[in-house]
Amino acid sequence: MSSIVTNGAEDSVLSGTRFVRACLRKPVDRTPVWFLRQAGRYMQEYREVRKHHTLVEICKQPEIAAEVTITAAEKLGVDAAIIFADLLLPLEPMGLDFEFQAGEGPVVHKPVRTAADVLALRTDRAADLGYVARAIEKVAAHFRDRLGIIGFCGAPFTLASYMIEGGGSRNYIETKKLMYTDSIAWNGLLDKIVTVLTEYCRQQVQAGADVIQIFDSWVGALSLADYRDYAFEASKRLVRAVQDMGVPVIYFGVETAGLLTQMAETGADVIGLDWRQPLDEGWRAVGEHHAVQGNLDPITLFAPLEILEQRVKEILCAANGRPGHIFNLGHGIVPGTPVEHVQAVAKMVRDFRLEDVRG
Repeated sequence: MSSIVTNGAEDSVLSGTRFVRACLRKPVDRTPVWFLRQAGRYMQEYREVRKHHTLVEICKQPEIAAEVTITAAEKLGVDAAIIFADLLLPLEPMGLDFEFQAGEGPVVHKPVRTAADVLALRTDRAADLGYVARAIEKVAAHFRDRLGIIGFCGAPFTLASYMIEGGGSRNYIETKKLMYTDSIAWNGLLDKIVTVLTEYCRQQVQAGADVIQIFDSWVGALSLADYRDYAFEASKRLVRAVQDMGVPVIYFGVETAGLLTQMAETGADVIGLDWRQPLDEGWRAVGEHHAVQGNLDPITLFAPLEILEQRVKEILCAANGRPGHIFNLGHGIVPGTPVEHVQAVAKMVRDFRLEDVRG
């Protein structure tokens, strides 16, 4: 795990990785960059692996998960490697089987719909997820202090919605029905999820993760009032529990422009921004005491390089050189994205100097 030195003159850009320093809003020599879903089907090396293994098989075999993680980070020239895993892995030790079906994404075979279903969920088998920690150990040993190592998990609301809906959803009807009509079952479900995720994150940190990213992929389905009343406290507890392990936390959701101020109240060190608002506006909503991550529209990666460079520079200029900006996308890289465009963006960020733009 990268160490951060914080004593006066020793607190230089050389102490701790560039990525971890940015998470803590410390000075860096340049803006760090990595990409959401930087290992995926758009990359030929990953497609070759997928010819022989399912997604879950890759996750459960530390050697392969580490290889996929390392290959993507090195090929792109980024400042952080995020472990190859899936948000839904914690469901299995809790007693919920799931699979990925072609064209449909993840499917949970027996969704959680009642108080009895919640009661039946287990919290004593988080050790079963140790394969993720073993993969992180391999990645950390490979990169040592050259790159930041990111572990991750889903946020309580997002995992709860998968459990209840049985997969993805447009309207989250079943989730909101349980949320509104049975507060005891809803809170019990979130409590169990937080218990399992806390231990899961602890395993990742002990294995060498420098930072934990918490993905609240579906929280944008909530109004501000519902987020505050039904999701915020569980996310806050998880964020604080991970920070108590001695690492910073990135908290990211999609379609969350109206939730950012409340999300920042979790105390997360970094708030991830999607692409639906300018970075400087999002940062104002988050507040100056938080770092931000983002926020290029991932579909811009299909644009001609001159347009892509313009958008990258707009984001970097909006950050204005303030400590605490991590360049990333506003969501994950999609299949079919030209790899050379992702590499080009990483180089654009590495080469960018604000003084050059200002003239």
